[in-house]
Amino acid sequence: MEHQHHHLFQGLEGGGDLQAVPLGAGVAPSSAPLSAGQQQLPAQMFTTAAQLLDLTDKKLMISLRDGRKLIGILRSWDQFANIVLQSTVERIFVAPTPSLSSPGTTQPGLYADIPRGLFLVRGENVLLLGEIDLDKDDDAPPGYERADPELVHRLVKERKAREAKRDKNRLRKLAELGFEGENSGEAIFG
Repeated sequence: MEHQHHHLFQGLEGGGDLQAVPLGAGVAPSSAPLSAGQQQLPAQMFTTAAQLLDLTDKKLMISLRDGRKLIGILRSWDQFANIVLQSTVERIFVAPTPSLSSPGTTQPGLYADIPRGLFLVRGENVLLLGEIDLDKDDDAPPGYERADPELVHRLVKERKAREAKRDKNRLRKLAELGFEGENSGEAIFG
């Protein structure tokens, strides 16, 4: 084995022919029996794109890296976990808020489903996915009530604007104290 590596490095340095090394061979399984404390994991425990085979033609909820939530039927996928969802809806949420009229209680959150149809999701954008229990599919998420999509959009937009304003004020106060934001120093070199 050491001779193979030496030959490969020579090829990379120009001192010899470049040798092809087979990919995917991995480490040969040990023939030694497992001790009492060790267990061999079943093959289905490994999370690869092939795991999606069990979820094909099932209804899934997918959380994306940008925070969006998609619900649809998994129809196709590839080795990079790029997935195709059919009958997709995007579910948007407004979190529950404390009730102004009666302290100590909260108003339920709101959600709305927006039909998106056939949807292609790049595998690198998937944060989390899971199968939906069809028996509970029609139930509202606990603590949430269905609302008009336009109302939910407006509330989400207002909340994002408030958070952006709060973050801007926080960064300004930190700058006054001598702290820099993550990207504020890049403006000097830009």
